[in-house]
Amino acid sequence: MRFAGVEIEDTYAEAFKMWGARLLVTGSSSEWARTAAEAAAGFAHSVIGCGCEAGVERFLSPEETPDGRPGATVLLFASSRKDLEKQLLLRVGQAVMTCPTSACYNALAGEEELSVGGKLRYFGDGLQGSKVLEGSRFWRIPVMDGEFFVEDRFGIRRSIGGGNFLILGADARAALEAAEAAVRVMRRVPGIILPFPGGIVRSGSKVGSRYKFLSASTNTAYCPSLRPLVESALPEGTNCVYEIVADGLEEDSLRRALRDGVKAACREGVCRISAGNYGGKLGQYVFALRDLLGGDAL
Repeated sequence: MRFAGVEIEDTYAEAFKMWGARLLVTGSSSEWARTAAEAAAGFAHSVIGCGCEAGVERFLSPEETPDGRPGATVLLFASSRKDLEKQLLLRVGQAVMTCPTSACYNALAGEEELSVGGKLRYFGDGLQGSKVLEGSRFWRIPVMDGEFFVEDRFGIRRSIGGGNFLILGADARAALEAAEAAVRVMRRVPGIILPFPGGIVRSGSKVGSRYKFLSASTNTAYCPSLRPLVESALPEGTNCVYEIVADGLEEDSLRRALRDGVKAACREGVCRISAGNYGGKLGQYVFALRDLLGGDAL
């Protein structure tokens, strides 16, 4: 099967059950709103080593936020409810509350709720205050530039992480341009994030390692420089591979993002589109590449 002249491998992406949350942060200016959002999503590229996966979903105008200031939404995903609770407390407390002029609101009607502001309020050392607005409780925590306004409880819901595809390029320039094109269109889909730097992964991994202390190691089958040394999955003419990984609050939005991304990546200089999986043994969701494209591919 081919799309726009690019081979679509008959394989699938294997994705995983996760828990997701959506924060809405605001600031006195668009610059400070961006700073708070990016700080909340910092160092959250992979649950393997970062504890969660997070990213800025979109930026908001003052007309779209609860307090009439510029804002942004941030999505966070973790492997368990407990892990997500820990990350929410750490990131709202250490990244958002510390940011000048920031406020933080829940922006997800979840299946469950976690106490976030309700626990961070103790930072106020007994001088914190609360108020109820339209049925929701908020905390006013005294800080050195005024107060940090934060919602008491945040919704969480079952979500999906690890949706992916691989771009096999003839050279680094072609592969990177294809990956950048995929990122641009995928970021337009609400409810998804691309947690890796710039939305692109250069160091894809496989399960296990020859070193007992490592649970994951470089994906040797897709490293062009190792083609003479290992069993390679790369066709002739492939000299660079980039991976796109996406997390989503809903299966439909993640599927749409993967479809749009694959289509955008099919361009001159790309030899093949593939995907990462574990033989269907680990993930609970399967996204077959050819099903994503359906009748659009030949």
